[in-house]
Amino acid sequence: MTDDLDAETLAFAHRMFDLARSGGAEELSGYVDAGLPVNMTNDKGDTLLILAAYHAHPETVAALLARGADHTRSNDRGQTALAAAVFRRDADAVRALLDAGADPAHGSPSAVETARFFDLPEMLTLLTSH
Repeated sequence: MTDDLDAETLAFAHRMFDLARSGGAEELSGYVDAGLPVNMTNDKGDTLLILAAYHAHPETVAALLARGADHTRSNDRGQTALAAAVFRRDADAVRALLDAGADPAHGSPSAVETARFFDLPEMLTLLTSH
């Protein structure tokens, strides 16, 4: 599919993913509000939400969730935004995802499996007490 996109469009898409990685919540929100697909994915299946969670940007996670980002989506490796936030020990992002209805048992590895594998008892408690 990327063969069908011109260089300018690809550069714009890369910039949007970079905003998710860097926590550019306000700017990214503006683009989503203007019509950017909130569930846009890269070549690895990572959504904007997964990238924001993995890079520990809870404000960006919350902004994307408020705009309808699908917290059930997994990347090509089966990872979810919730598992990414758990791995990064980002309690604020974990809470935002749980409040939005994210399932701690969804994904492979799931958020619960991630917390157990990496011995993150505070994350496991957060997941099971929500």
